[in-house]
Amino acid sequence: MTLDQRLSEAIALLPEWLPHQHWFTAASSRPLGVRPVAATLVHDGEPRVWHLLAEVTHDDGADVYQVPLSVRNERADRLDHVHLGRVADGHVYDALHDKEATAILLDHFADDAPDTGGLRFHVKPDVKVPYGEPSLVLPGEHHNTSLAYGDAALLKVFRRVYPGLNPDLELNDALADAGCTLVAPLLGWVDGDWTDPTSGEVVTGGLAMLRGFLTTASDGWALATASVRDLYAEGDLHADEVGGDFAAESYRLGMATARVHETLAEVMGTGTMAPSDLRDIADAMSGRLANAVALVPELEPFEAGLRVHYDVLRERTEPVTVQRIHGSYHLGQVLRTVLGWKLIDFEGELLAPVAERRAMHSPVRDVAQMLRSFDYAARHLLITDHPPEDPAHDQLVYRAQEWTQRNSEAFCNGYASASQLDPRDEPELLAAYETDTAVYEVVFEARRRPSWLPIPLAAVERLAGR
Repeated sequence: MTLDQRLSEAIALLPEWLPHQHWFTAASSRPLGVRPVAATLVHDGEPRVWHLLAEVTHDDGADVYQVPLSVRNERADRLDHVHLGRVADGHVYDALHDKEATAILLDHFADDAPDTGGLRFHVKPDVKVPYGEPSLVLPGEHHNTSLAYGDAALLKVFRRVYPGLNPDLELNDALADAGCTLVAPLLGWVDGDWTDPTSGEVVTGGLAMLRGFLTTASDGWALATASVRDLYAEGDLHADEVGGDFAAESYRLGMATARVHETLAEVMGTGTMAPSDLRDIADAMSGRLANAVALVPELEPFEAGLRVHYDVLRERTEPVTVQRIHGSYHLGQVLRTVLGWKLIDFEGELLAPVAERRAMHSPVRDVAQMLRSFDYAARHLLITDHPPEDPAHDQLVYRAQEWTQRNSEAFCNGYASASQLDPRDEPELLAAYETDTAVYEVVFEARRRPSWLPIPLAAVERLAGR
């Protein structure tokens, strides 16, 4: 059997397997179409390791996904959870869960690694790659897959890939070169070539990023929700009276956010958004609202009130300073270490076109998204642990509002202390971005997590002035 025949058998397993992967975001009412646009045999031993880029056709179009595969002669019970199926000469697995396969991938960062054709492995100067460390797939990833190599490095593998610079790699590289200590150190990256399914031309794009592993790190969402849980447990106390008060951390997070914004502005420049550009943004927001109302009827009573924020933005006559920003900023994108807050995952909103994610925006957009995240942290326990029939529900709703307000103010105070910009000095811009984010959340929850829909609907009601 030739190498091409072996790979073809493995690819034939993907249409059934892909829809069950949490990082596969497309929906399809018909069988997926899968065809390779690049394939490299990384290791021709046991296991055989293929690096595969495949065009996946679905109801909404087509995307290119990165799916490294390992093929073993015998079935490996420890890999049953990522078993694609059997082919004529072995069993096919997701290679990123196969420790022997991921060790082979890491070894390719070395200068003396064998040539891998269309794949290129880069290492930043004066960094140490932890060759020989075993890998572990981190839980909780939604759109990508991250491997921890011991406690020394983390390899983030981008599952859906695009031609050109990946924003996460681009911004981390710029921040690393500027000496920014508020992000994880960048160690290296992988890029590669594939045949563009539309044009038929060979294109290049970022495939993975190797960064330092942040030891002692705690997820911002976990810390914030622990604070809320403490508050709910002390039903007769205010947010500033509970031992788990989060406001000081929110203040420090605001400072860290402002400093990263400042560094990005210094190294990647700034621009100006003219009033005509703001009208275009307001029109886009208004269009997203119209689409959301059509999908989620619960939005309709608030539509007119929400449009007021877009109309105010449309009528603005002063320009807005713009720059590169995070783009999808929430408590799950920050880590608290013993050295302070670190910002991660600069890819932006993954469902947006990559050109939009690499465009300049007002830093107020990041601030608005974090304020929405505070609201989510405060309210999600009302859904999971304290539903409306709970006698304490109404009191806890008040406590949730109080917690959100306290931490939002602390975040903005911290931001203003480290920046020339106080986001509250742009109330119209802040309200428009917060509204646009809440509308996005309504659609997301209605599609993916209907029981959580009351969280963004409460924000929508507030923003609509009802």
